[in-house]
Amino acid sequence: MTSTNRPGRRVTINDIAKRAGVSIGAVSFALNGRKGVSDETRERVLRVAEELNWAPASAARSLAEAKTNTYGLVLARDPQTLSIEPFYMRFLAGVEAELSKRATGLLLQVVGSPEDDLETLKRWRAERRVDGVLLVDIAVDDPRVAWCSEPGGLPAVVVGDPAMAGRLSCVWTDDVTSMREAVAHLAALGHRRIGRVAGIRAFMHTRIRDSAFLAVTQQLGVEAQLLRADYGPESGRLATEAALRATDRPTALIYDNDVMAVAGLGVAHELGLAVPGDVSIIAWDDSVLCEHTYPSLTALSHDVLAFGSHAARRLTELISGGTPAHYLDSAPTLAVRSSTGPVAVQTAPHH
Repeated sequence: MTSTNRPGRRVTINDIAKRAGVSIGAVSFALNGRKGVSDETRERVLRVAEELNWAPASAARSLAEAKTNTYGLVLARDPQTLSIEPFYMRFLAGVEAELSKRATGLLLQVVGSPEDDLETLKRWRAERRVDGVLLVDIAVDDPRVAWCSEPGGLPAVVVGDPAMAGRLSCVWTDDVTSMREAVAHLAALGHRRIGRVAGIRAFMHTRIRDSAFLAVTQQLGVEAQLLRADYGPESGRLATEAALRATDRPTALIYDNDVMAVAGLGVAHELGLAVPGDVSIIAWDDSVLCEHTYPSLTALSHDVLAFGSHAARRLTELISGGTPAHYLDSAPTLAVRSSTGPVAVQTAPHH
């Protein structure tokens, strides 16, 4: 289709109306999120506006003229897993604690897929719903990072390693150092076959931890077993059962979150294996769950509440005219409890 606008000419709502085949009034209603047009018309107008790279003037001017005092966060996670995962509940509480100081609200959307995540951001931008966004669970070549980096994208802070952020601001934790500490702790206890129950491989932070795990086990001369799960308890349970029923079962397991570690502890009990006598367990992201299991779980611990507040504070600075930068929040440190101990002579699990 031939473009309706000349090179260098700013796209107007007249151009959008002509391309979409609707009135200028309908375009205005659709772009401002007001009632008065059907959902079908609204979607068509927003789609055409995106195709034409329309922006009210420039991203900076539109945000300055019409602040919403609302930040956005989209989670492409299974609601069932989210409902029992302490990390995001504490992270969101930290975000809210910071925003409440500034009379700013948080718009939270849970979606079914990463594709829906990006579409939600585009809709929020077109409807001027938020002043900026926090980006979490960054994937390899994540299109959200590219889109937010473009003119007309939303101001954004990536919650994750600088390797994920490109030109965007980020707030991150040093997972490489934390993984080294966890593996070194187990190796010092005599463990020579260590398993990692990892989260979703598409996520960059999972790959960073994978690489760190494989590097440090090789450096220490320890056999590494990499098991894949999805952060949920059922996937953690299945991965643990497969590992502990194997003839070359690991004597220690490091889990990518507390929920999977608790599920893994239950599997060890079901198989008649003592923790830590037969298998040691470490959880990533310490929580009240880790403190109140039996035995209590050794965990990589950091202040997730403060982490959420830090991310929200950096987004406020960015929206207020700050320059994108990378901010190290912390390196989770090992809270040693009762689930790790010296390696023992292996006993076969009960079948």
